Amino acid sequence: MTVARPQLEQFRIEDARDGLIHLVFDMPGRTMNVFSNAAIHELGAFAAWLKQSDVRGVVVRSGKDTAFCAGADLGELGVAYDMIVAARPEDRFNIAFDHFFPLSRAIRALETAGKPVAVAIAGLALGGGCELALGGHYRVLTDSPMAAMGLPESLVGLLPGAGGTQRMPRLVGIERALPILLEGGRLSGKAAVTAGLANELVAPGEEVAAAERWLLSDGRSVQPWDEPDYIPAAHDDIGAAIKAERQKVLKATLGHYPAPLAILDCVEQGFVQSFDAAIRTEMSIFSHLIKRPEPRN
Repeated sequence: MTVARPQLEQFRIEDARDGLIHLVFDMPGRTMNVFSNAAIHELGAFAAWLKQSDVRGVVVRSGKDTAFCAGADLGELGVAYDMIVAARPEDRFNIAFDHFFPLSRAIRALETAGKPVAVAIAGLALGGGCELALGGHYRVLTDSPMAAMGLPESLVGLLPGAGGTQRMPRLVGIERALPILLEGGRLSGKAAVTAGLANELVAPGEEVAAAERWLLSDGRSVQPWDEPDYIPAAHDDIGAAIKAERQKVLKATLGHYPAPLAILDCVEQGFVQSFDAAIRTEMSIFSHLIKRPEPRN
């Protein structure tokens, strides 16, 4: 029996060739896609449907000319923050965790649905948009200064809480990942491919065809960290790099900017765990961060 497709408004599903579909992120009434609560819910519903479907593979792309996805809905983020800090201090962690974990859970469901996912990126993929792209099994980036991937959360006192602190270092390595995570760096063009962030670089307008080509020719639906022989790094392999970076951050900030330190905690604690344990650790650290942490020294 064919499973009915979910009813979507922030996304749409389009049929493509040879059993492929496109998941098009195209928020109505907006010039730029952002992750609202509605979009997060729909992504989770799509991932649940995908797992049961007979779809051969999925291209995730934007329906906007301006960007792939610019990150979180800042208006909703502000409302959520006010809700958290207005709660009793002992309740704030659980409220934050329950409110923000659904995006991480939705991206995780997408990458483990058993169907290959290729992401076609023709504009900015920042914050949650970059995290969605990292949840794909293959990323095609256009060779344009307008197309870039990055995680700028540290610049606004937050951390990437949808798996970004875990997927980024697993894909590009600790040394390349830390400037992106700590300084809000972006990668585009050949640099993104060289780092391992993007799998393929194409001329603008060719990204969807390239994504479809990969799905039809290879289409592996398992992430490197989900392979049966994947072994998390040992702490001895990353401890020195994390310690050196933490000392630099403390010297520069005197502990008054907790986000970079929380990001380092995520990497240090999560990189040595299984991926599912790691993203829960990431969200735990995020939830402590957002409930008004005290400066560290």
